[in-house]
Amino acid sequence: MTKIGVLGLQGAVREHVRSIESCGSEAIVIKKKEQLDEVDGLILPGGESTTMRRLIDKYDFFDALREFGQSGKPIFGTCAGLILLAGEIDGQKDAHLQLMDTKVKRNAFGRQKDSFEAEIDIKGIAENFNAVFIRAPYILEVGEGVEVLAVYQDKIVLAQDRHYLACAFHPELTDDNRLTRHFIQMVEESKKELATS
Repeated sequence: MTKIGVLGLQGAVREHVRSIESCGSEAIVIKKKEQLDEVDGLILPGGESTTMRRLIDKYDFFDALREFGQSGKPIFGTCAGLILLAGEIDGQKDAHLQLMDTKVKRNAFGRQKDSFEAEIDIKGIAENFNAVFIRAPYILEVGEGVEVLAVYQDKIVLAQDRHYLACAFHPELTDDNRLTRHFIQMVEESKKELATS
């Protein structure tokens, strides 16, 4: 069975676990970096990116997360996870993991009270997807090989860069598992490729 890890330092961990299990895969909450060896793909959940980075450093996850991504195993970042994956953060000198060829803007849709839901179309994956935006960032720019999968009000809110997937909203807060299922398919494909390489 495909095993998907959810980084369990902060954020909407339980909701991602439920979504993964609803798709028929095994979910493992990652609390120690050694557990990364047990999983085929990883979700970086929403939360607060600055707090998450502090906890990543505190529990010595930084290099392990970069190595996990560089090994070809897929990573899906939602909301704060999108910020952690980005190569560049608008108005900030240093980005975090710098695994995805994207430039992002933090809290771009406003503060907590400006949270909202919107119907969006996700290219090749889902029509009329109910996207929940909470203090959401968005992607300002993407590199040459990055595929834009969804926009909202002309802003990029979902993109895929090779085996990295990142969205500005919270797919785990609804019962619509189509985006989680897409990520699991990415993981299953990479598992086959990594087994033959």
